[in-house]
Amino acid sequence: MATLIERDKKAVWHPYTPQKSMPEPIPVVKGDGTYIIDENGKAYIDAISSWWVTIHGHANPYIAEKIYEQAKTLEQVIFAGFTHEPAVRLAERLLEILPGDFARIFYSDNGSTAVEVGVKMALQYWWNKGNGKRNKILALNHSYHGDTFGTMSLSNRSVFTLAFQDKLFDVIFTDAPAKDAPLYDGPWDEIACFIYEPLLQGVGSMNIYDASALNKLLQQCHAHDVICIADEVMTGFGRTGKLFSSLYAEEKPDIICLSKGLTGGTMPLGVTACTNEIFDAFYSDDLHKTLYHGHSFTANPLACAAANASLDLLLDESCTKAIARIAQRHEAMHAQWNNHPKIKEIRRCGTIIALELNTGETHYHNGLRDFIYNFFIERKILLRPLGNIIYILPPYCITDEQLDIVYQTINELLSNI
Repeated sequence: MATLIERDKKAVWHPYTPQKSMPEPIPVVKGDGTYIIDENGKAYIDAISSWWVTIHGHANPYIAEKIYEQAKTLEQVIFAGFTHEPAVRLAERLLEILPGDFARIFYSDNGSTAVEVGVKMALQYWWNKGNGKRNKILALNHSYHGDTFGTMSLSNRSVFTLAFQDKLFDVIFTDAPAKDAPLYDGPWDEIACFIYEPLLQGVGSMNIYDASALNKLLQQCHAHDVICIADEVMTGFGRTGKLFSSLYAEEKPDIICLSKGLTGGTMPLGVTACTNEIFDAFYSDDLHKTLYHGHSFTANPLACAAANASLDLLLDESCTKAIARIAQRHEAMHAQWNNHPKIKEIRRCGTIIALELNTGETHYHNGLRDFIYNFFIERKILLRPLGNIIYILPPYCITDEQLDIVYQTINELLSNI
């Protein structure tokens, strides 16, 4: 009988993976808190929350129970012309805690589509207002907003987008705002919206930029009536130390995009929230002004139930303390690693810490990347480097002992490169 790996190799195409040289995938049979466990019983510390989503750990019993309860009642219903309690309750709760004057929640299924919806809202806002000339988008260099064609256009041109360069639409790019550095200053009259990852650019080398400079740029945008779209797909739900990264700036976005940690990593779900001013431009008897966007699984009841359960855990005092504890541990290690000859730069924000190794290469396909990944996997730790950048982005349930193992293994790596 064929093994799971043999069956996988014949039937499956894995993401972000060169297929010909792909190493054998690890067959995972169970998750338990910070651990993912393979078919041989090996337990790996998941130090990147399975790509930034599993904020409360794997197989969280509270979230699982809430999904089970919902599955016995209503698993799916079309959301055009219908509604249900989990979606309405989640929308109400999000509107209470989001960083800004938000009034409406639009549901989708992942981060890329949440961003697509936000940009479509902004562009059609101006079209509905009779100003189709405002149709350009301002974005930051080294940004990443997703893998659909629209979000690729908004992202930094890289190996991810190389095959599609001539199919992507034009975007105005500017550097991430920096303290005492000049900010983008127009022309503004054709810009519909500005999209940004507040404070922290994830795939863009875990780049952290100045919150006060971001605040000034947002003020400039609003002074010129430019709609500001915060992509908090990665930074939302406590990752940067505050509930949302937009809380680090006084000036707030007009649209915010969420996914990843929204359901505690259990089910795909996306959210795009907007202000009343945005929504009112679509509130019309003119059918041409409708936002024609949606999909079969919009506001899936199971996903909404999972998100409500995740919010219950996130807003509990114990989770707030866990986030602060992880941030404090990272801060202490930052001090230890400072001025290490093998480390070019350390970037730290909340529960995230990233080490840029002093290798002379910074691109995604850095020669050390596979060595680093395998080094940690052999020691039963999941850390997936961005080229020569190692980062820790753990679930909030990670213990001090588990963090120490990760830190010590990084020290071991630094002694072997």
